[in-house]
Amino acid sequence: MIVCGIDEAGRGPIIGPMVIAGVSFKEGVLIKLTEIGVRDSKTLSPIKREELYQKIKDLAETYHIIKISPSEIDNAIFSGLKLIKLEAKYIAEIIKKVKAEIYYIDSPQNDPSSFLKTLNKFIDTKNVVCEIKADKKYVQVSAASILAKVERDREIRKMYEKYGNFGSGYTSDIRTINFLKEKVSKGEIPEEVRKSWKTYRKLIEENGLFKFNSHYKPEL
Repeated sequence: MIVCGIDEAGRGPIIGPMVIAGVSFKEGVLIKLTEIGVRDSKTLSPIKREELYQKIKDLAETYHIIKISPSEIDNAIFSGLKLIKLEAKYIAEIIKKVKAEIYYIDSPQNDPSSFLKTLNKFIDTKNVVCEIKADKKYVQVSAASILAKVERDREIRKMYEKYGNFGSGYTSDIRTINFLKEKVSKGEIPEEVRKSWKTYRKLIEENGLFKFNSHYKPEL
């Protein structure tokens, strides 16, 4: 049997792309993934993730990685499309490209059944298992999380070459917030910033550059 794991990296940050990865394996290979140390990417160091990245590809039957740019995320949200629907669209694309008999997805929603209903608008979900924390439960999903995380980290490092080290890109990171404050105050807004995020809107308003509609709330 061929099984596929699907996971994303970078859903929540204000800077950089969201990356979704799907990777399939013969069922007998899953034990090998565990033996080489594959587990949820959040529990691994950047060096370990890089080390496992190529090993996962070598063991895979096939894989597909999609990078969703900040501008595409913004355009979707500003046009009224929920981020969850954008994710479902691309996960469906991965399912179409990565052939497997069963697909395991780390649910981007707290209610996996709700996400499956959204996904079902794009593709038949009868052979899809969607669970919260699937990246901790299924090694094939852990493998997908590593591929996605490494790809996003590489994109962030490219941005460091342009802007210097601005941290992780998450709003919980003080380096990221200070970087944004500096750029906004100078009117130098990097294209890689998600302008539909509330944190960005707040910084813009604080600097008097643009007054957003007070009851506009992005659907995340």
